[in-house]
Amino acid sequence: MRARDVMSRPVISVDTRGTVRDAVTALTEHGFATVPVVDEDGRVIGIFSESDGLRADPHGRTPVTSAMTTPVEVVAPDTDVASIAERMLAGHLRALPVVEEGLLIGMVARRDLLRVLVREDDVITGGVRGLLDQYAGTRRQWSVEVHEGAVTISGDFADDAEKSLVAALARTVAGVTTVGLTASPARTGGED
Repeated sequence: MRARDVMSRPVISVDTRGTVRDAVTALTEHGFATVPVVDEDGRVIGIFSESDGLRADPHGRTPVTSAMTTPVEVVAPDTDVASIAERMLAGHLRALPVVEEGLLIGMVARRDLLRVLVREDDVITGGVRGLLDQYAGTRRQWSVEVHEGAVTISGDFADDAEKSLVAALARTVAGVTTVGLTASPARTGGED
């Protein structure tokens, strides 16, 4: 997996005409830990972090260029995520700008890398279970298995209409490739 696969975009940045106040506003309004500072050509020339904001005076018209961190580390879109994680850990970095031909095209934050650790099948399973729980309420009656995007839902279905509804709900989850339904074997009477 590469930077292009996990990076966040569009990128919120501050240009060199911005102030510390502008950068702090960008951080707080968007919930970022860092924001890149770009020149008039869109090239990354620095990074402004929460730490930079705490050290600077956000009330005045202090230029962001006087408070940003330089030089800034960047990665290319084809940089392997393992390499990005190593660089972040070694440099105590919260995020890295992704640059192609000198221009800012995305950001890779720690949370982007953490998402990679959660397998996509697990995310799909959670999404399908959540929808089925909303539909069925407290009577959770189906089990969900996912393998490479293929969803199998097993359990008791009231009728064909419910089967169709359950399959349709599952298909709305991003990453689902196919949906299969397996009805539980008919129960025999006599047991309580």
